[in-house]
Amino acid sequence: MSRPAALALVGPTASGKTELALRLAERLGGEIVSMDSRQVYRGMDIGTAKPTPDQQARVPHYGLDVVAPGERYSAGRFAGDARRWIGDIRARGRAPILEGGTGFFLRALTQPLFEEPPMPAGARERLKAYLKERPAAELVRWLDALDPQSASRLAGGGRQRVARALEVALLSGRPLHWWQRNRPPAQAGLPVMVFALSLPRASLYARIDARVLAMLDAGLLDEVRELLRRGHHVGEAGMNAVGYPEMAAVLAGERSLAEAVDAVQRATRRYARRQLTWFRHQLPSDAVWLDGTRPAEKLVNEMVDRWRAA
Repeated sequence: MSRPAALALVGPTASGKTELALRLAERLGGEIVSMDSRQVYRGMDIGTAKPTPDQQARVPHYGLDVVAPGERYSAGRFAGDARRWIGDIRARGRAPILEGGTGFFLRALTQPLFEEPPMPAGARERLKAYLKERPAAELVRWLDALDPQSASRLAGGGRQRVARALEVALLSGRPLHWWQRNRPPAQAGLPVMVFALSLPRASLYARIDARVLAMLDAGLLDEVRELLRRGHHVGEAGMNAVGYPEMAAVLAGERSLAEAVDAVQRATRRYARRQLTWFRHQLPSDAVWLDGTRPAEKLVNEMVDRWRAA
């Protein structure tokens, strides 16, 4: 691998990435680029565990508060923004540190997506809305009929990826794998040194449960109330993040607070499992896995040593 342009710290939610990234940035003279698909939304601070104002004052951050909750922020858009942020950080002689749990953001940066074929915007939005109402298993069956090569690869990768492959096949007339083979990315991937945090499941789940309670104490319910007052709703791109629909249901009188907290904790644990599965199968082979139960100082020392030796 060529000299890495940035260092990335990834891991499941509540694994301790934020504080480790801050310490790492302070040691290396670095600046942090968030790789979190929910922290890009303005006004969504508590429920996304966005770095606090004090934490942001310690180290410059990028990738926070980029769009309104009603806007869509894709992995491709992140890759373009991140390249610009990383370039600016490096031009100042600083170390770019990518931190977050959204694996698709990292992959879009290191393995650029192919340039999508032109598709009618109106037709795509209508198709997207239709596919959203169909069961996930049905979407997989349709994709298996239209694009079996992509279906076998994407079936376990989440509903959104399957739906996107269906959109491409139905609106362009060619399957996704054909476009990926014949329409290469516009630019090469960025070389990144990747570190991944791993914790025993019981420890991770305990951290998740405690963090959800801390979010509630910090004012999550009031944050959701304010977002709804400003006209946002659960169906928006940002507002479907774990914690927001559940709290909106409490405010609507549809469930008790205790039920909502339990639902958020369970959903967050499921999300963490999906993140770990993705990291284990999709991270580059030279990614360095770190035992998240080790003292923070030792973890930071290891990352600093490896970065400086690269």
